[in-house]
Amino acid sequence: MRRTILIIVAAATLAATGWAARAATTEPAARALAAPATGGDLAAQLARARLATGRYATNLRAAKADGYQIITRMIPDMGWHFLNPTIQGFDLTKPHILVYERHGRRWQLGALEWVFTKQPTTPPLPGATYGSFAAACHYRDGTFTFARVQELCANRSPQTGARFSFWHPDLVTLHLWVWYPNPDGLYNGTNPYIQPFNHS
Repeated sequence: MRRTILIIVAAATLAATGWAARAATTEPAARALAAPATGGDLAAQLARARLATGRYATNLRAAKADGYQIITRMIPDMGWHFLNPTIQGFDLTKPHILVYERHGRRWQLGALEWVFTKQPTTPPLPGATYGSFAAACHYRDGTFTFARVQELCANRSPQTGARFSFWHPDLVTLHLWVWYPNPDGLYNGTNPYIQPFNHS
């Protein structure tokens, strides 16, 4: 099971990396996303992303039913991350990761996120900027530890004892704050407005 999840995640990230190269010849929708865009085009793309993920906006249960599973607990100024390992490539309507904020027992979607093994040669969205996430071992309860190779991953989380889930190499990340305002920008990895929820 661990190897299967790792293979799926690796395939997803490798497929995401190859998206820009395929876009020029095989994917009309992807070509449209990669082309220079006006502000109106970006607004339409953001609307598509919101419409596609609206059912998850305040319903983590729906996200889990559709295959999203916890990969990190609360990362300060960012949120809780839930990955769908079956999603491959860049699809504006199917983010690899949903980033949630927790308000007591309630959950609110804040950002959508895609991961790549290297920075795309063509930004998949106009003006996109990227973050990074170092190679890490992830455990079933959302705890993780950084490790440059999988062989350094413990079978159980050093923090909680949860079982090992998967390892990934260094990743390039693309955040899209379409469900929570971010004064630092649509693509910024962190969001100061999330600070009140850092300890929730």
